[in-house]
Amino acid sequence: MSLFKTFYYKVCIGCLLMVLPSTALCQDLDSVSTTTLKEVVLKYNTTQHLTHISPVPVQTLNSETLTQLNSLSVADAIRFFSGVQLKDYGGVGGLKTVNIRSMGSQHTAVFYDGVRLGNAQNGQVDLGKYSLNNMEQVSLYQGQRTDLEQSAKGYASANSIYLKSKAPTFSLHKNYEAEATVKTGSFGLMNPSLGLDYKLNDKISARLNAEMVSADGEYKFQYTNGSYDTTAIRKNADIKSYRVEAALYGKPSHNSSWHVKYYHFDSERGLPGAIVANVFSRPQRLWDQSNFIQGEFKQHVSEAYSYIIRAKYASDHTRYLDPEIVSLDGILDNKYFQKTYYTSVVNTVKLKPFWNVSLASDFEESTLDANLYRFAYPKRFSMLNAFASNLYFKRFNVQLSVLSTTVNETVEAYDSADDFEAFTPSFMVNVQPFKTSDFRLRAFYKKIFRMPTFNDLYYTFVGNTYLDPEYSEQINLGFSFQHSKQKSFFEFQADVYKIWITDKIVAVPGTNLFRWTMLNLDEVETTGVELGFKSAIKLSHQFNITTTLNYTYQEAIDVTPNSNTNGDQIPYIPLHSGSATAMATYKAFKLNYSFIYTGGRYSQKANINSNYLEPWYTHDLSANYTLGVLNTKVMLGVEVNNLLDQQYAVIKNFPMPGRSYRLTLNFKL
Repeated sequence: MSLFKTFYYKVCIGCLLMVLPSTALCQDLDSVSTTTLKEVVLKYNTTQHLTHISPVPVQTLNSETLTQLNSLSVADAIRFFSGVQLKDYGGVGGLKTVNIRSMGSQHTAVFYDGVRLGNAQNGQVDLGKYSLNNMEQVSLYQGQRTDLEQSAKGYASANSIYLKSKAPTFSLHKNYEAEATVKTGSFGLMNPSLGLDYKLNDKISARLNAEMVSADGEYKFQYTNGSYDTTAIRKNADIKSYRVEAALYGKPSHNSSWHVKYYHFDSERGLPGAIVANVFSRPQRLWDQSNFIQGEFKQHVSEAYSYIIRAKYASDHTRYLDPEIVSLDGILDNKYFQKTYYTSVVNTVKLKPFWNVSLASDFEESTLDANLYRFAYPKRFSMLNAFASNLYFKRFNVQLSVLSTTVNETVEAYDSADDFEAFTPSFMVNVQPFKTSDFRLRAFYKKIFRMPTFNDLYYTFVGNTYLDPEYSEQINLGFSFQHSKQKSFFEFQADVYKIWITDKIVAVPGTNLFRWTMLNLDEVETTGVELGFKSAIKLSHQFNITTTLNYTYQEAIDVTPNSNTNGDQIPYIPLHSGSATAMATYKAFKLNYSFIYTGGRYSQKANINSNYLEPWYTHDLSANYTLGVLNTKVMLGVEVNNLLDQQYAVIKNFPMPGRSYRLTLNFKL
């Protein structure tokens, strides 16, 4: 490990020495910043165009759409993307993780302002922790993002979700902008937030955003055990959380920029548990505290060469209390501490006007401590290098990339997992076959893996240090078509894909039901179709209507040899799912309708009647009105979620809320 770390530090120092001279040379360039024309002016059209010409399927929600959807967190918003299954355990405080194209939560990377959100302990990111209050854009990329300025980790997952936070913006002749919002509603919800942008000078600005969420989480649900029906109230589903984000943004010259962000999240919530054996409440509690500081520096040294440096330090503390489990040491009270150190350097070179290449190098060290008996105290060091080449012409775009991954692990006791090295490729292409038609074909192939988590490898009595990574291969074929006139726009997308997952990590019982172990057993084969439609119509100068329709078909089959469930649909993956939204804007009034449908699915590997879950769907409505009061813009909003009060569960025995209401009051100074 010492030689490995020595090499790591040498590489880091070498990368810094490589870019520092070019930084010094650029100090003599004209440092007058251009502020007359801002990129946001053409943002909507640019986003639509980049989505259309991308060789991979891209789905995006901008800030305007996010404010109209009936959503509190990122998890609520991405439900409207095709190919997405959200694991939601119910309520405002319920844990929420995402499963894309039936690959499992660990195969989806989540990036916040270009830097990956990590969880070496279990590989899952709770998207319910990330509020839409400070979000500029949410995007889903199948395969990987095609931007050559992304870090090496951008190439290291089967799918990616990119979260872009709001940056400071200022009205003419103002050096500050302030915004205050209060949301309240069903389940005892109280959700105040505050945002402040301040211009320190012409080159540096700051942004502060803070939010509190409090809810008792109590809602009625219907329960049946086959012999009688009853109405009960969900208990121990309360939450109280605090979030603070503080950031500095700088533009020292017209060809360089930087930003630094600090993020803090602190929560305590109840875990109500599954409704089984007529038990309607559980006493388990969960505490989460997350802190990270990350930064980015971007420099365009010349027209042909640019580089980006990113860095991050993260500290996470989790406490799980279970009064129902008692031993000689007392009740179960597990505490976990994660730390992550991360650096990244991306070099991009324009060889020709139509040909760019990039080399990205990432270095990360993750550690996990816990108060568990016989804990291993693992430390994982990862080095990733990605080389990518992009050829772009007006009607043809092709990108190739190769990712090199090296992982080394150590533990304080027992055996550690073996060192790991791998090379994984990807290939993407987008073609416009007809010059006179805005019709484009796209395709991509990607092979990648996900490393076993610390829980998979080292959890006491369960972990298995001999686990192999879980590999996936994807093939995607699709097309997109856009058509726009002066007062209308529509886009249609369709994709067919095939995915193979091998060495899938599963838990199996050992000598007794109290001692399970992790093994590489399952193989899964997925065949899917995704359809998407968007339209925007301007009926008059102040009356606009936008609509979206998404449909997904997924056949995710267990193909494990000699398995009792060979040929069965894997758990919680419906054959059919979809969503629809319709948004109307008239002057200062906005009205939104949204619909989500999830077909029948199974809660266990065996496709038998006792494991079958009925289809569910929800209708949501929201409306808001903006008016001017003195020099302040005031927005009043009302939401009705699950309009028809449908009783359903995303996860078996975890009932979801019925009809609920939210009121919003927003002030912009």
